[in-house]
Amino acid sequence: MRAQNKYPDQLNLSDFSDKSLLILDDDDPLRGRLSRAMEKKGFEVKEAKSVSEGLNIVKNKPTAFALIDLRLEDGNGLDVIKELSKRKKDCRIVMLTGYGNLPTAVAAVKAGAIDYMAKPVDADDVEAALLASPESKASPPENPMSADRVKWEHIHRVFELCNRNVSETARRLKMHRRTLQRILSKRSPK
Repeated sequence: MRAQNKYPDQLNLSDFSDKSLLILDDDDPLRGRLSRAMEKKGFEVKEAKSVSEGLNIVKNKPTAFALIDLRLEDGNGLDVIKELSKRKKDCRIVMLTGYGNLPTAVAAVKAGAIDYMAKPVDADDVEAALLASPESKASPPENPMSADRVKWEHIHRVFELCNRNVSETARRLKMHRRTLQRILSKRSPK
């Protein structure tokens, strides 16, 4: 079943002479899956898994489209967005991240991104975001994350950033260590 289009007005890929797409993500399975799916949709995909690889592609031959992860092993995807926006003003960039928050969304848009998506994403959503009409406004998501899921994601993100140290995570989240351990032992809410 195809997901409902998030953007009411959408351009067609055939409207663009340059169909090159940079997919910059350090998650190998996700990047590979998205690359194959976007090639089937007609994009000419270039893959990169680090800021340095992404900047190399951008400096040699900037792409018309880009899907760029925010946090990479060797730096921040915003650096690649800024460089790509300088070299190709009409590039359509979507920021992709597992750590969605308002300040980074604002920074991504200021740097030149046209949209901001939280992982996990599917190829239909990526295509819709890349081809959204500049005048269109995204409609609200049909199935947004629940507040419990957002809380769970935040706790697990802090836990990972603290190198899976329960005591340090509990201190930073200002919660009791045993409470945190109970939360971490449960499955994610829907």
